[in-house]
Amino acid sequence: MSTASTASSASTGSTASPASTGAGGSSAGVPTAAGSSGSSAATSGSAAPSGSGSSAASGTGSAGIAGCTPAELKTQKAGTLTVATSEPAYEPWMVEDDPTNGKGFESAVAYAVADRLGYGKNQVAWTRVAFNAAISPAPKAFDFDINQFSITEDRRKAVDFSSGYYDVTQAVVTVKGSPVAGAKSIADLRSAKLGAQIGTTSLTALKSQIGPSGSPAVFQTNDAAVQALKNGQIDGLVVDLPTAFYLASAELDDGVLVGQLPATGGAPEQFGLLLEKDSALTSCVSKAVDALRADGTLAQLSTRWLAQAGAPVLQ
Repeated sequence: MSTASTASSASTGSTASPASTGAGGSSAGVPTAAGSSGSSAATSGSAAPSGSGSSAASGTGSAGIAGCTPAELKTQKAGTLTVATSEPAYEPWMVEDDPTNGKGFESAVAYAVADRLGYGKNQVAWTRVAFNAAISPAPKAFDFDINQFSITEDRRKAVDFSSGYYDVTQAVVTVKGSPVAGAKSIADLRSAKLGAQIGTTSLTALKSQIGPSGSPAVFQTNDAAVQALKNGQIDGLVVDLPTAFYLASAELDDGVLVGQLPATGGAPEQFGLLLEKDSALTSCVSKAVDALRADGTLAQLSTRWLAQAGAPVLQ
């Protein structure tokens, strides 16, 4: 995705985070507490809500995947799946900074993956790991980490990734009172003055998917683009969806996430579960993610936690 950086205070998992302090990522702007400790004490996952995917009242998960059952997987702790995320963890990826409650897109995905591997909700333990510690080549104290990590070839040199569990889309963000604040479709955006950072997929999407009637505003950085939006020089800004959530909720006064653009046929940027390099778990975790994509679970969770959180798809 983009190589942008905005004025946020912490790094994120996607490929160019706001104020990305070494995160190496995108303009996905949900911050992940750059100052958090590399790994704090694990929190029990028993607080996951009913319906998070566990199929047995006894606490054991579903039947699992052949060759990938709790008895066969070499996890950090036998019979337990240890899952990491950052601290704090932000909505809509986690809710109330509590990954154990099963609320929020990534918390729900983590429990769904655990269930596919045969782990019940009481067999999932959570730990907190800072973003930079997770992507380093150092040994890991978790089985997988879920924290909006964009899959990149450079990162693959140090860590493993599962199959992608989320395809990053582009979105339009603005402020209350803007001409596009109430836009319901792409057609509603075409006459507006929209901007994006130069050299990003956001700018490409602005030109190719929205097709504005006038020339888009092009900025050297996302910081400059955000400032232009605050100053009323543009009506809206195109960024990737994680950045849009962050800008609308934390960076902009009276921010409005107008909506996300439809996915295109090209290869999308994807978030993947992060594992230790050459982990024996990578294949099984990928199989679980693939199964969740194939049966529509990932799409359902995306609709529930992302689209319904204020990011409808603009057509």
